[in-house]
Amino acid sequence: MAEEVNTDLVIADTKTKMAKALEHTEEEFASVRTGRAAPALVEHLMVDYYGSPTPLMTIAGIGVSDARTLVINPYDRGSLGVIETAIRNSDLGVNPSNDGAAIRITLQPPTEERRKELIKVVRSRSEEGRVAMRAIRRSARHQFEVWQKQGSLTTDDLADLEKQLEQLTSHYIAELDKALETKERDLLEV
Repeated sequence: MAEEVNTDLVIADTKTKMAKALEHTEEEFASVRTGRAAPALVEHLMVDYYGSPTPLMTIAGIGVSDARTLVINPYDRGSLGVIETAIRNSDLGVNPSNDGAAIRITLQPPTEERRKELIKVVRSRSEEGRVAMRAIRRSARHQFEVWQKQGSLTTDDLADLEKQLEQLTSHYIAELDKALETKERDLLEV
C-alpha cells in the first residue's frame, strides 16, 4: 500500500530550508569586514565569560559611533578585559581601545590586497550556500522519487514537481548572487 503523500508540504519545507540557507549565507557575508563599522562584525565573537564561551552580543551592547568606529558597552564592567582579549585574539586584525567603561574599535579601510582576499572569502561562502541549496533540492527530489517508485506519484507528477524544485532553487540562488554582488561592491568601495 502506498503511503500518504503531501507534495505541498515537501515543497513548503524545501522553500523554508532554502530561505534559511540564504539567510545564513547573508549573515556570513555581514561578518566579513568592509572597512565600515557594523555590529555584525563582532556580535558572534565568543568571549570567555566566567569560564564559559559566550557570544559578545549577549554580554554587551554593540553600537556604531561613526562610519569606522564600533563601541562595545559591556553590561558587566568586569568583563571589559576578557572582551578586549577576545577581540585582540580574533581574526579581525583590529586593535581595541579600552577606556574603562567601553571598548572602541576603529576600523581602517582594508588594503587592495586584503580586499581581494575578502572577495575570495565571500565567494567561497556564496558557493557553500549554493551547495547547501542544491543539497536541499536533492533531498526533496529523493523523497519524490521514493513516492513515485511506490506508485504514489505518476511520472508526469514527478516531472512537474522537479520543475517546481528547479524554479525554487533558481530563485534562491539568484537571490544569493544578488547578495554576493552587493557584498563585492561594498568590499571594492574605498
